Amino acid sequence: MEDYLQGCRAALQESRPLHVVMGNEACDLDSMVSALALAFYLAKTTENEEVFVPVLNIKRSELPLRGDNVFFLQKMHIPESVLIFRDEIDLHALHQAGQLTLILVDHHVLPKSDAALEETVAEVLDHRPIEQKHCPPCPVSVELVGSCATLVTERILQGAPEILDRQTAALLHGTIILDCVNMDLKIGKATLKDNKYVEKLEALFPDLPKRNDIFDSLQKAKFDVSGLTTEQMLRKDQKTISRQSTKMAISTIYMDLEAFLQRSGLIADLHAFCQAHSYDVLVAMTIFFNTHNEPVRQLAIFCPHAALRMTICGVLERSQSPSLKLSPVPSSHPNLQAYLQGNTQVSRKKLLPLLQEALSAYFDSMKIPSGQPETVGVSRDQVDRELDRAGNSLTPGLSQDEEEPPLPPTPMNSLVDECPLDQGLPKLSAEAIFEKCSQISLSQSTAASLSKK
Repeated sequence: MEDYLQGCRAALQESRPLHVVMGNEACDLDSMVSALALAFYLAKTTENEEVFVPVLNIKRSELPLRGDNVFFLQKMHIPESVLIFRDEIDLHALHQAGQLTLILVDHHVLPKSDAALEETVAEVLDHRPIEQKHCPPCPVSVELVGSCATLVTERILQGAPEILDRQTAALLHGTIILDCVNMDLKIGKATLKDNKYVEKLEALFPDLPKRNDIFDSLQKAKFDVSGLTTEQMLRKDQKTISRQSTKMAISTIYMDLEAFLQRSGLIADLHAFCQAHSYDVLVAMTIFFNTHNEPVRQLAIFCPHAALRMTICGVLERSQSPSLKLSPVPSSHPNLQAYLQGNTQVSRKKLLPLLQEALSAYFDSMKIPSGQPETVGVSRDQVDRELDRAGNSLTPGLSQDEEEPPLPPTPMNSLVDECPLDQGLPKLSAEAIFEKCSQISLSQSTAASLSKK
């Protein structure tokens, strides 16, 4: 794989047509590995001199935000230096020169900024439901499995199993396991096909890491923020809402709030972050598990505008639907209010409508004339729809413009009461996984209490 990727970088220096295999803008582990493995397969199985190049659909500077990607690349001995990132190749210039062919993996809809590239798309391999209005007019292979890496594995094993080496197999194996939450039947993301190809990879390469080991290490890396700057931590898992000229960033941080607040130069970093992105308010939501394996949520509201900060805090403190059960945490910073959130079931998805309500309450208190034009970043309905979508936005603003269409019904099978996909693919963002773990922890605690009785 490394020699192949080095050859790809060399090909960029030549003026020749390129077949670019590219994942989605989130560039999670599934998107990255699917692009690498499919491009590798196509390069090995194409007889003519066509060049297939995998491109990671983010800037190189954003890779550290994806801890599981960085960890897995290091574990698989793939240097980051041999990878090609979106800011290192001008796809639009290649298109204008008539030298670009695109192959999309793990998505099938290009963003508006890349609309001109749609006519270059020659193939799509995805595991999401098709958006007919935006789907490119080319061969589209879509199957609703847990991981796009499963479909890439199937393509390789059916087309040219002899080219599959242990390194590529390990990349695909670990990615499917992470995407399918360690093939856990209770969570139900893994389909029969996901299980089938994990087992095939394990049969071909018996020395692949144990499932629990690779899942635990990738999960730990995914939530590890120890090596990130404050700005990177805030951008890693961020959403943005706005009302009129006021913008609010909501960042999920996977560490104890006390440790976060003790970071050197934190307040200066928060000020700089807000100024750089024109945010008036920053809400930090910290989540982690304590030593008793119990979920803990905390909140911090950073806002130099006292009236706006007090309005937001008041709405959150008084909320009964849902009740956050907030307990103030002492803070030495006058522009920052911190809380322990007693109700750990209130995730960011459920908090966002309250924050929208707080912005509305602030402008109502300012008695903005009703006839004055108003721009609202996202409505409460839009917030709910956007946050129900899979994946996290790694840039300011909500990541998708359209609501996902409902999935078609899927067939039953004799091994389960219902197909795991009957209700659509689970929305497994980092927040969703945390919620699931919280529910499991709570049910175990309840069961233990009942058994003692």
